[in-house]
Amino acid sequence: MPADSKRMRAVNALVDRTRVYEPAEAIALVKQAATAKFDETVELHLRTGLDGRHADQQIRGSVLMPHGLGRAMRVAVFAEGEAATAAVRAGADEVGGDDLIAKIAGGAPLNYDVILAQRDLMVKVGRLGRILGPKGLMPNPRANTVLEAPDLPRAIAEAKAGRVEFRLDRTNLVHCPIGKASFPPEHLLENMTRLLGAIVQSKPSGAKGEYIRAVTLTSTMGPGVPLAVAPTLALGAQSD
Repeated sequence: MPADSKRMRAVNALVDRTRVYEPAEAIALVKQAATAKFDETVELHLRTGLDGRHADQQIRGSVLMPHGLGRAMRVAVFAEGEAATAAVRAGADEVGGDDLIAKIAGGAPLNYDVILAQRDLMVKVGRLGRILGPKGLMPNPRANTVLEAPDLPRAIAEAKAGRVEFRLDRTNLVHCPIGKASFPPEHLLENMTRLLGAIVQSKPSGAKGEYIRAVTLTSTMGPGVPLAVAPTLALGAQSD
């Protein structure tokens, strides 16, 4: 049997499929199962009771992780004039106006984790919706990625520090990284708590029935660990 298959059988056996786990217990289990030869990303997945086909059942926002994500975040900014100069000074990896719009429209690789936009340029940037939207990179006011020029340096700094965007996908799920498997368990728990707090607060007005139906924690190459929904959401309710 190949070594990878043996590894997967071993880590899958760590998870008891007849039960759900408390948040701290799930984090410890995910860290134990993260046995790949690289530092795996730990991800939180939520199955909602929303129907994203309705505008009043959409969720989208962003949250600054207290302990970052454990990797360098590449940030692009649509900006011109003094705003562009300020964005470069703030550490943005790529800054541009019409030139950056044309580059992306022409099929350039989207090697960015976050894209911000000066509000004045959104009329032009909006043309890139079909390209950036499916990648989750389209600037949006609800995700705090469309800003007035003076706010761009702060937003760049936060993106670099680990500001995470969350949104409902086409299958009514929410997927977000919360850090690396090498993080101390308390850091992963604090990041998860902050993310859950933002998602709980973003419950849309049109939500009916159960808002969050299932929560799963996993690492890049590890098995999914099902969390007990009530105590997990209670973490978010306590988040500041």
